[in-house]
Parts: sequence; structure tokens; C-alpha cells
Amino acid sequence: MDRVVPSRWPALLVLCAGSLMIILDGTVVAVALPAVQRDLGFTAAGLAWVVNAYLVAFGGLLLLLAGRLGDLLGRRGVFLAGVALFTVASLACAVATGPALLVGARFGQGVGGALAMAVGLGMIVRLYPDPVERARAIAVFSFTGAAGASVGTVAGGVLTQAAGWRTIFLVNVPIGAAILVAALRRLPAERGIGLRAGLDLPGALLATAGLMAAILGIVGTGEHGWTSPRTLGAMAVAALLLGGFALRQRVAATPLVPSRVLRIPGLVAANAVQFLMVCAYFGFQFLLAVELQLVLGLDAAATGWAFLPTPVVIAVVSLGLAGRLIARWGARTVLLAGLALATVGFLLLARLPADGAYVVDVLPAMLIFGVAGGLTLPAVTTVAMAGATDTDAGLASGLANTTQQVGGAVGLAVLATLAAARSDGLRAVGWAETAALAGGYRTAFAVAAGLVIAAWLVALTTLPRRSTGPSAATDPSAPATVGAGTDPYRSAASG
Repeated sequence: MDRVVPSRWPALLVLCAGSLMIILDGTVVAVALPAVQRDLGFTAAGLAWVVNAYLVAFGGLLLLLAGRLGDLLGRRGVFLAGVALFTVASLACAVATGPALLVGARFGQGVGGALAMAVGLGMIVRLYPDPVERARAIAVFSFTGAAGASVGTVAGGVLTQAAGWRTIFLVNVPIGAAILVAALRRLPAERGIGLRAGLDLPGALLATAGLMAAILGIVGTGEHGWTSPRTLGAMAVAALLLGGFALRQRVAATPLVPSRVLRIPGLVAANAVQFLMVCAYFGFQFLLAVELQLVLGLDAAATGWAFLPTPVVIAVVSLGLAGRLIARWGARTVLLAGLALATVGFLLLARLPADGAYVVDVLPAMLIFGVAGGLTLPAVTTVAMAGATDTDAGLASGLANTTQQVGGAVGLAVLATLAAARSDGLRAVGWAETAALAGGYRTAFAVAAGLVIAAWLVALTTLPRRSTGPSAATDPSAPATVGAGTDPYRSAASG
């Protein structure tokens, strides 16, 4: 079996380091929010925007604008610009003296993170045209994303408790500078296809504004509710803008989303699966972190450490097994197996009692989620990027990343709302506070299990099993299609 070309690993590690820094920052702030509120005088409602400002910018820009800019201008240049902006904005966060300054700097972090993340997968497609090598590289890249989200909880608690909340942002400055230097040395210089190939600026503005409006409406549901005028108004604006974008793509001379991209085998189906499973995964991480503190009585640092088994197992599975399993059995099969395991994990949490013990009632689910995440995240990414060529890899990468961000926002909002509503109902009939909270979280985790089952069904029924395309051995433009009559997500080298 072929091995990944060693000289490409430094470039892959630079991309992974950038991904880790950016994704970690999305969760590291969660544990520090009480300290931020005390220091800067945030109101309870305003505090949510320390998270929401980042999410709105990050999710709104990822899909088309940032990814397409990478295709047109060169992905290395866009990656460098994104990391630089993220690093400067991190410094601004660390020295912020008031709520408005911190929220504005967090928005800047989101823009920089979007630029860097949107082109990462596209660069991996270019670096690893062979499907076996690509599967392994994507497994490494996916691990950094999954681990970053979990490690962020640990890092946020430890840094905040040891040196104050400003250090969670300040630490990004030397890390970001090191990534910039390494990127200049290790990432291959490349030229984009050029702005003459067409940047549909009206379409880009419609898509970006529409996504921002949608995410703005979603992240505000915890404060305003799903049926409030604010939420309904934001969603109506989002629908109008995204509808206008769809119409624009039908008449634009150089559409931002060419129809050929949506015809890439498995792309739309893989993103649908990813949306459903990330809805569940993201909600699990935040809701369980709160439940461990409010129901089981762990402090912030202990809560962070409680999540550590998940990224450790993800590392073992994604780095040691996922690439080989995908090469042997195909990404679709691995994805289905991982989703089945994730369902078991959520069902275990759906029975977590108010007087539960971490080792008995939580740790088994943590370990299962580690295996499930290590299998599903690289598998679904492999499927989503399988048919992407150099011309459209940035666009496909941006689409995959945006599906993750929007799915995370929707999942957290839906599951948190359901948990709160169920807890309120239980309190109304006389349940004690801790028991009512536990009952609400059990409901949310049961719904999360349903979302994963839905993802499993979509994957089973819509992801293509076989390819009728040319062989990858003879057609380098179809890197993940290895021959007629074969699984398009499995390498011919797997034998």
C-alpha cells in the first residue's frame, strides 16, 4: 500500500495547526465567559455575543466568498491573510477594555478564521491527488478539528483559572506568528485561476448576507425564542436573500456556484449527512459541559478534563485507523458504522440520571463518541471532497466547512431550546431543580440520537455506492473515482 509522500507532511501539519488554532478558539471562550462578564461588565444578554459575533462572521463567510476567493486568487495567499487577520484580532481581544471592543474583535477573528478554514481542504485536495493518500491526510485534518473543539474546553478552563481570561486570546499571537512563518516556508506557492475567471460579487454578497442573517436569527433563539418577531424577521430576511442568491445563480454569466459543482457525486448528500450529524455533535459538547457543572457538580477545570477521553480516542481512531478503514471498506461504509456508534452514545446520555456518576454514566459515552467522531468526521469529509477538482476545490471546501458551522449553530439552538422547555415543564409540575435540569438534558440527547439516525438513513439511501467515471489511474482530474464499477470513496490500492 502506498505511503503519503513525506515531503507533503510539513505542509499538511501547517494546515492542521491553523485549523486547530481557529477551531479551538471557537470553544475555548465558553468556560471563560463568567470571568469576561465580571471584568468587562457585560449584561447577561450581551455576553452571548462574545460567542455569537465569532459564529456569525465565521459561518457567514465560509461558504462561498472565502472558498471561491481561494480558487481565484490562490489558496495559500487567502490562508495567509486569514491567519494574519485572526492573529491581529486575537491580540485585540486580549487587550479589549469594554464589551463593544471585545465583540468587534471577535467578529474580526471570525472573518480571519473563515478565510483560513475555507481553503484548507482545497489545499489538501491539491497536495494529495491519490485517494489513499488523501484519505489519510483528511483523517489527520479532521482529527485536528474534532480534537480542537474538545481540547478548547480543557484549555479554556485551565488558562482562565491559572492566568486570567485574556490569556486564552493572547496565546494565539505567538502561535499565529509561527504558523505564518511556517506557511510561507512550507505551503506550496500557487496561482489561482484569476479574477478574470469570474467572481460573482452580487451573488457573493447575497449569499454571505443571507447566511449571516440566518445564523443571527438562530443564535438569538436562546434569548428571544423561535417565534419572536426578531427571530422570524431574521429568518424571513435570510430566506429572501438566499432566494435572491439562487435566482442570481441562474442568470449570472459566471455563477458563484456553477451547476457542475452541485453535480459532484456525493457532494450534496454528504453535506446533508454532515449537517444532521454536526447538529447533534455540537449540541452534545456544549450541553454536556453545562450539565456536568449544573447537575453533576463539577467545576470549570474538572469539566474540561472530563472531555479529554473523547479527543484522545479520536486521535487513536482517526490517525491510526480511519484512513486504512476508508481505503479498505470505503468512506460510505465507515461513515455508516460511525453514525451507528454515535447513536449508541447519545442513547446512553439520554438515560443520565440527576445523581449520576461520571465514570459509570458519562465516561462510556465519551469513549463511544471518540470512536464515532474518529470514524465519521474523516469519512464524511472524504465523501464531500471526493469529486472536487483543482478548479472547484476551494468552493467545495467552503461548502463543507459552512455546513459544519451552520449545523452547529442550528443544533445548539434547537437542543438548548428543547432542554430548557422540558426543564421548565418539569419544574411546573413540582420537580426539584437538579432533577428538572437533568430531565431537560435527557430530552435533548434523545433528540440528538434521532438526528444521528436521520443522518444514517440519508447516508444509506443517498450516498452513491458505485462510480461510472474514468479511472483515477488514467484521469488525474477525478482523483477519488478509481474506476467504473468501484466504490468512488475507496482506493484501488486497497485491493
